[in-house]
Amino acid sequence: MQVVPERFDHAADVAEFRRPAHRTGVELYRAHILRHAFEPHAHAGFGLGAIDAGVERFRYRGADHLAPAGTLVAMNPDELHTGRAETAGGWRYRMLYVEPAVIEAVSGERGWWFAGAAVHDPPRAARAGALLHALWHADEPLAFDCALAQVLELFRADARVAQPPRAEAAPRFAAVIDHLHANLARRLTLAELAGVAGLSPFHFLRAFRSQHHATPQQMLMALRLRDAQRRLAAGEAPADVAAAVGLADQAHLTRALARRYGVTPAQYQRQLRLR
Repeated sequence: MQVVPERFDHAADVAEFRRPAHRTGVELYRAHILRHAFEPHAHAGFGLGAIDAGVERFRYRGADHLAPAGTLVAMNPDELHTGRAETAGGWRYRMLYVEPAVIEAVSGERGWWFAGAAVHDPPRAARAGALLHALWHADEPLAFDCALAQVLELFRADARVAQPPRAEAAPRFAAVIDHLHANLARRLTLAELAGVAGLSPFHFLRAFRSQHHATPQQMLMALRLRDAQRRLAAGEAPADVAAAVGLADQAHLTRALARRYGVTPAQYQRQLRLR
């Protein structure tokens, strides 16, 4: 039986995660990607980061974006997105994934969201990169928390502090998302999901794609892998995680996680010092 590789196909592609021991709801990520193309995925928290070098192309909220070096990246929670290199040298970047509750606790504000995903601002991006570097290497809770507050202060300039109006179809599809969450391990059908929304399968698929810029299957996989990350971070065995989130086996989980987050389950747990 062929063993799933523990690294990217291209040796120069590297991705790492880290979590602070003292603060939940925060995850750090850094990567240098040349050839890997990230499939659609989402994060439970905001994705705040900076492009250090190269150029990334990514799809977010139905549009393609180019992010060259000196770009600040700000993505809202639960938004599907992709990522690939636009230039031969790839791109190098750092990200902070932070849940809304943490932002509320640190900033004292509720309802942050970002209208644009990429802002080219080299001086601020350099500052963000330096702060994210400090977060990665902080060895004391106070040092980490101070750097975290400074990162959020930097991105606050681009944030709006009120939720945007959602399309009328959103409440209907919120029930569909809840149904997906509650049935990650089941084999779902388009007709079942359309029934939850009260639409025909044809109209449901068209409206869902218009609202979420993804198919129901892509959304289901994104939710499965978000739950898989949560379970892996809690120390569950990869084989058990695969079964719990509805994937065929551990190899399927490994391929799916690597394609969307750049690490295998074993790498993810090692980087979080769980294995």
